[in-house]
Amino acid sequence: WEPIVVSLLLDPELSSAVDVIGAHYPGTITVTEALKTQKKLWSSEDYSSFNDEVGGGCWARILNQNYVNGLMTATISWNLVASYYEDLPFGRDGLMTAEEPWSGNYVVESPIWITAHTTQFSQPGWTYLQTVGHLEHGGSYVALTDGKGNLTVVIETMTHDHSVCIRPPLPPFNVTSQNATFQLKGSFTSIEELQVWRSQFNFKTKKPYFFEKLPPLKVLNGSFTLSLAEDEVYTLTTITTGNKGSYPDPPPSAPFPKVYKDNFDVLNPPFSEAPDFADQTGVFEYYVNLTDPGPHLFTLRQVVTQRPITWATDADQTISVIGDHQWQDLTVSCDIFMENIQTGGVFVAARVDKGGGSVRSARGVFFWVFADGSYRVTNDLAGQQCACSHCFLLYPKE
Repeated sequence: WEPIVVSLLLDPELSSAVDVIGAHYPGTITVTEALKTQKKLWSSEDYSSFNDEVGGGCWARILNQNYVNGLMTATISWNLVASYYEDLPFGRDGLMTAEEPWSGNYVVESPIWITAHTTQFSQPGWTYLQTVGHLEHGGSYVALTDGKGNLTVVIETMTHDHSVCIRPPLPPFNVTSQNATFQLKGSFTSIEELQVWRSQFNFKTKKPYFFEKLPPLKVLNGSFTLSLAEDEVYTLTTITTGNKGSYPDPPPSAPFPKVYKDNFDVLNPPFSEAPDFADQTGVFEYYVNLTDPGPHLFTLRQVVTQRPITWATDADQTISVIGDHQWQDLTVSCDIFMENIQTGGVFVAARVDKGGGSVRSARGVFFWVFADGSYRVTNDLAGQQCACSHCFLLYPKE
């Protein structure tokens, strides 16, 4: 929080130009100076956790406690859908997973249903009530309203070990089963019934139930009591349109096809991404070929013409990955057109063991071809590791 917060407090002109300030992975805490700015506060990147049940527990805890502890009115998940190869960094760190376009398989994970506890019963424009906080025996609750008489209360009782996010470190705390009584006041005392939705992680039995609709809860004189177990999420709301929905079973999971060929002669619009390719550095797009005198009308073209300013340790070379990194014996071939005949070059690699921010140190078998007709074979992207028992050589075209 500190750099921009300090500037906002010292610079009235900057402050007048800023509506919202955010922090990545704030740990549900907002520094005091950020509150002094009187700006809207957001967790501008959060979650980033493996989307199993513990990932759902992380998401349940921070969705409530980012506001309870830090008055943050938005929590932005990185990422929404994990649609990239699982062997790349942060595999399955989306709220759901859809990483096999060749099979059509997808997996609806627990964070999707935890999200629904809030998003199905509130909308942009709703506001948090000031009466939010921690439960006596652990957990938290928030309340939201549309200002028109509707009320939504979200309660979570996630225990420490079942709600650890990937970052930052989570200090120890205790949560135990409890009865919690709530007293509605003001205009909400007229509410006589609340719809109830519940998720139970059930880590001991390993039989979780997510986003179940329970019978409505009667409210007497604005009061109601809930029996709360560990690792549960409840939504109590006046909204009656909640719906878990139904969907057919997705196609079964399947490995990347061992035989694959693509000439990019498809109906996808120009400048769109190619199926199955995951760009790591640079940008590869469908392109109608107007310069290559060869037989290919369509191509997958690398369209970034100069290295941008990057924040991660990505590679000096442009890279897009495809296939299964566990393949051992394979044959790879492709047609290549080098638009820059002075300094152009290209490589094809197999058995590459890293991607993302670690790609610079990736090992594999790299076959390089350069515009001057020379080629070489290395075991790493930097060309420092030989692909044979002696130093790699530059071989002439002949």
